[in-house]
Amino acid sequence: MRARHTMTVSLPPAMIREVEAIRKAEHRTRSELIREALRTYFTMRRTYIPTAAELRAIERGRGALRRGEYVTVDDLRSSLGAAGEQARAKKRPARATA
Repeated sequence: MRARHTMTVSLPPAMIREVEAIRKAEHRTRSELIREALRTYFTMRRTYIPTAAELRAIERGRGALRRGEYVTVDDLRSSLGAAGEQARAKKRPARATA
């Protein structure tokens, strides 16, 4: 039996460009880069297990969503109104030059 098998994967063009840029910068093959990415994914996926408190908080959040108790980003921006505009209008003080 072979030590390695070939797998074909479809990726969007933007992701392929990113893979190619990283591969070239690190002087690696596509296979090396993808193997490392998968190893990292498999390790991270198995290492984090939410606590009971986190699971309860997630379920409370899901319940709130089901009840319609949420604010969209657009609603939040609208409610900020002028206060949001004022926050953006602030400028940094000029730097003193020597």
